Amino acid sequence: MTTDLGTSSVTHAVIPAPLAVEQGDGTPVPLADVVVVAPDERLAALAAELLVPAGVTVVGAVTTVTDAGALAGPTTLTLTLDPASGPAGSDHPERYTLRAADGAVAVTAPERVGLLHGVRTLVRLVEGPAQDGAPAVRPVVVQDEPRYGWRGLSLDVVRHFFGPADLRAVVDLVASYKMNRLHLHLSDDQGWRLEIPSRPELVARSSQTAVDGAPGGYLTVEEFRALQEYAAERFVTVIPEIDVPGHVNAATHAYGELTPDGTPTDAYEGIEVGFSRLHLDLPATEPFLRDVLTDVARMTDGPWVHFGADEVLTMEGAEYAGFIKLCQEIIRAAGKIPVGWQEAGGAQTGSHDHAVAPKPEPVEPEVMRVLPGTVLQYWDTRPDSAVFVRAAEAGARFVLSPATSCYLDMKYAPGHELGIEWAGFVELRDSYDWEPAEVIPGLPEAALEGVSACVWTETLATRDQLFSMLLPRLPAVAEAGWSVPAAKDWESFRSRVATEAGAWRRDGLAYHPTPQVDW
Repeated sequence: MTTDLGTSSVTHAVIPAPLAVEQGDGTPVPLADVVVVAPDERLAALAAELLVPAGVTVVGAVTTVTDAGALAGPTTLTLTLDPASGPAGSDHPERYTLRAADGAVAVTAPERVGLLHGVRTLVRLVEGPAQDGAPAVRPVVVQDEPRYGWRGLSLDVVRHFFGPADLRAVVDLVASYKMNRLHLHLSDDQGWRLEIPSRPELVARSSQTAVDGAPGGYLTVEEFRALQEYAAERFVTVIPEIDVPGHVNAATHAYGELTPDGTPTDAYEGIEVGFSRLHLDLPATEPFLRDVLTDVARMTDGPWVHFGADEVLTMEGAEYAGFIKLCQEIIRAAGKIPVGWQEAGGAQTGSHDHAVAPKPEPVEPEVMRVLPGTVLQYWDTRPDSAVFVRAAEAGARFVLSPATSCYLDMKYAPGHELGIEWAGFVELRDSYDWEPAEVIPGLPEAALEGVSACVWTETLATRDQLFSMLLPRLPAVAEAGWSVPAAKDWESFRSRVATEAGAWRRDGLAYHPTPQVDW
């Protein structure tokens, strides 16, 4: 029988739901004394790292079948690079095939990322104990691939700072649901969170503040590189964001020459938005942007640099358009792909506080030009979609983060102790029941890169608070980005996500026990 895991008749707990599953007959494959055979030692070790917490006993991780034969193990998990694997006719680089039968498990994929995806699926197929007291997996064939290539989380580390250890835990969580982007919001009014070698005063003067007097902090160049390496091993790309030309009080506090009167602004520990800005006509502005964005591009391993561009509420449209043009040019000259919030495409978005400040003057389409390939991150569902359709026609790409589904800093429900509510309440089902292709009317689906959850940290000061807002909603967004509509089913998902709670508790991850799930 071939089916998808999004149907309620299937009892497996795989998140995100695979494309197709063929359940076989026969004896379950025991997962005691498993030997992992992989193309390289690091991948073998990563596979073992994933399997052990699921109760699988890994007695060896090797790179050849010959080596496996020397180890005493009744079950072999073989990871093999094979361009013919995955769903028929697919050319997606992340596709994979998982087979469990006749006392062995095999994962094949054209690239290493697909092999690790297959192991993550296996972890969630593990059942046990079998007749000999060991966990096991039933005979099965899984053919799978993601719907979208960009499946991510945007995390604000400015309003409250989260350091390297917390960020590694976030990487692990993101990767566990086959998500592959971690976008870090590294600058804002409250602080500056990344060392910039050419502009040392940014961290010297503006790194130690946060909301309501909370401790600040920043990532050194070495810490940022180490985080990227850790993420890359798990096939997660880190995307740094330097937010300009608004949200810049930390910059103007460090460098007074960025203000019209040359006076540094005061440090800020509040949560209002829209009051700070750069000035394109000041002599210091362009050199500052070139220094900062070029340094960030140089220390970034992945192909993207995010330049923000949201909630610039006190700037004339023509000046704003000049900033957008300049930032794209600098980032491209540094060899990276620019990413900006949706306003960079010409949308006249206000802010989550409708009364905070007037909106900028409209920008004529011929003035506001997004360069082909620039990625726009959509968050505010209020603007007319026509501006996004025009941007797509000009070659812009889109990542969808609609606040009503993907903003995981929204309260779950009235009275929830954490979060805010400008976009309403976002319960688990709100994060699950949405269709990316329908979010922006008239936008061709071919213009979609994928989806990203977002979490802003005005009210989130600790790891437990952060994870309780991510879980259980992040897996819902992950499924929106990975699974085709036919593979999705709310009743199935709420059952599958309930089984995740044991692993969250085991790993010390806080979560919100929403009443929408029978935990």
